[in-house]
Amino acid sequence: MAHKNRSNWSPYKARQKARGKSSGPQSNAASTGTPHEANSRHRRPQEQYSFHEADDRMYDVFRNHGFGDYPHDKRGQLTRFYQLLMANQNEQNFTRLLTVKDVAIKHFIDSLIVANLTELQFPLLDMGTGPGFPGIPLKIHFPEEKIILAEGVQKRVEFLKRVREEMGLKNLLILGRNINFECFYPVNGVITRAVEDARNTLGNVVNCLQTGGKVYLMKGPNCDPEIEMARQAWGEYFELESDIAYELPKTPHERRLLVYRKLKPHPLPDFEELDLRWEKEFGAGTE
Repeated sequence: MAHKNRSNWSPYKARQKARGKSSGPQSNAASTGTPHEANSRHRRPQEQYSFHEADDRMYDVFRNHGFGDYPHDKRGQLTRFYQLLMANQNEQNFTRLLTVKDVAIKHFIDSLIVANLTELQFPLLDMGTGPGFPGIPLKIHFPEEKIILAEGVQKRVEFLKRVREEMGLKNLLILGRNINFECFYPVNGVITRAVEDARNTLGNVVNCLQTGGKVYLMKGPNCDPEIEMARQAWGEYFELESDIAYELPKTPHERRLLVYRKLKPHPLPDFEELDLRWEKEFGAGTE
């Protein structure tokens, strides 16, 4: 994940502890192979469908999970994105989800449903997008709006550029960097489903998000400790405007959408100090 949790409290570990799960291998649809294959971190798709086969399966999943009226052309673009994702999965370990059904529900519908729950503000920055979630599905859903994908891992950046080119996605900017306190690229919205806790996310975007802009945090159901820590650290600059609990349609998967609004500008850092630190870390420049 591009954005690391710098606090001692880990929402992932808290969820695992609450569920009483160990750190051992989990059962899944791909666990029918040899022990080595089942425990391998680099999972490969077992089947590669033609576009029409994959699109038919995508249609069935969308119809059965509350998105039966989703436009045919946009669903087709999502199918193409699924094919690119699976084709690159043979070389890169982008996702644990390999079937059309899992990708459609836990990646595509999980991304698109946010637009049904709240009004997104643009330009929208997808922070720590990984292989493009939720940014690519949202770009397909909002083709005219400006979306920025930020990702610090180079192999993912190259994949995102290929997706943009092969799918002809316009007004899509890709930033090959992590977003932090020293990022000043101006946006009106930030969205992320990275595992970083809410306090750290707000701190990382406080200088690029414009006053009145919103942060959309896609969370699991047990994020109350994060909300309190974020309030204590950033209550002067961010207000929790919405806390929406929901489930992915016709599944048991629970989610929370936290929407924060930026109340006022944050004082700018000491740029001279930043320059000195940069020079010390990376050198004075090239000859």
